[in-house]
Parts: sequence; structure tokens; C-alpha cells
Amino acid sequence: MKNGHFLILTGILLLVAFIFLVFGPRLHGIWDWCLALLEKREAIRDFVLSLGPFGPVGFILLQALQVVLSPIPGEATGVVGGFIFGKWLGLLYSTIGLGLGSIMAFSISRRFRRIIEPWLQKSDWYWKLEGLLEHQGIFICFFLYVFPGFPKDFLCYFLGLTRMPWQIFLFISTVGRIPGTLMLSWQGAEIYNGNWAGFISILLITLLVAAPAWYYRERIYAWVESKTEGDL
Repeated sequence: MKNGHFLILTGILLLVAFIFLVFGPRLHGIWDWCLALLEKREAIRDFVLSLGPFGPVGFILLQALQVVLSPIPGEATGVVGGFIFGKWLGLLYSTIGLGLGSIMAFSISRRFRRIIEPWLQKSDWYWKLEGLLEHQGIFICFFLYVFPGFPKDFLCYFLGLTRMPWQIFLFISTVGRIPGTLMLSWQGAEIYNGNWAGFISILLITLLVAAPAWYYRERIYAWVESKTEGDL
């Protein structure tokens, strides 16, 4: 093992040990809370479904909000959708909410460009995207929405600064998210059903796809850039 890899592995192990030493009691409390949640999953699901149309509408708005307010973790809400509504309805409601939130972020960025652009420029992602998309077509934008681990909420705001028509943006941002959203909704459905083997299997499949893609992301971006022509 190379020295650099050894130091990284040692650092990770020390960090994990530190987290358990300092936050061990709290982590135990969180675990107990999760178990209690699962024990009451029927009551939770029944309560949300008893709200009729307000249940799905509330979840759709939550998904839209997590796009506009990027710090809210979209992975968590995607799993919640499958947990409450099942795999396919969770996917449907998540997709509607993500599409709504994406077009809202896109429109905010386009309408308030003078405010949004300086804020976006503080992130390294702004300059990476600017270089990557400078001479590229629509395909690469769609690819970035499909690509696991890419900051898709940030991309919504960034594309609002371009000349891309909103109809095309709405299509690529919504459809491109479907594979990842399906995996999250499926995981939530397996948790609700108590099928931990299924949940772990889906999670492992997701990680097997996402981890190599993230590790080789720079090479993948370079390859896509070399194969794509056009201009936004």
C-alpha cells in the first residue's frame, strides 16, 4: 500500500473512532429513534395517506423546496417518498416535486441574475461547469443530471444563467434525475416492507455504480467533452 493511501486510511479510521467516542451516546439515541420509527411505520404511513390529496401535495412541495434550498438533502426525501407511498408512487411524486423545484431554481437564477451569479461564482463548481459547458451541447447537461453525486441543485441555478430554453431544461433536469430517484424510492419501499436484504442489495448496487463514477469523474467529464459538440 502506498504511503498516501495508508495515511488516508489511517485518517478515516481515526475519524470514525473520534466520532464514536464523542458522539456515541447520541448515535445510540438516533438508532433507537430509527427503530421506534420503523415499529410505527404503519401508523406514520396511514397518517400521511389519511390526509388525502394533501399528503402527496405536501411531499411534492417538500421535494421542490429541497431543490431551491440546496442544503436540504434530496437523498433523504427520496427515501421518505418510497417509505410512505411505495416505490412507484414515491417515484412519481418525487419526480413531480423535483421538476417543480428545478424550474423554480432555474427561473430564480434567470430573473435575479445580478444577485445569483456572484453567489454562484464563489463555488468552484461554477468555474468547472463554465469550462465544461462552454462549447458543449444539451447532451452533456442531461448526462450531468444522470451522473450520480453531481450537485444537481447547483446545476439548476447555473443553467438559469445560460441561454437554454426553459422547456429543454425542464425535460433534461426531470428525466435525468429519474434513475437516481427510482433507486432512492425503491430503498424507502424496502425499508417500509422490512426487507433489509433487499434494501442492502439496492444500496450496494447504487454504491457500485456511484463510487467508481465519482472516483473517475474528471476522466468521465473529459471523455464526454471530447465526444460532444454544439453550444448552449
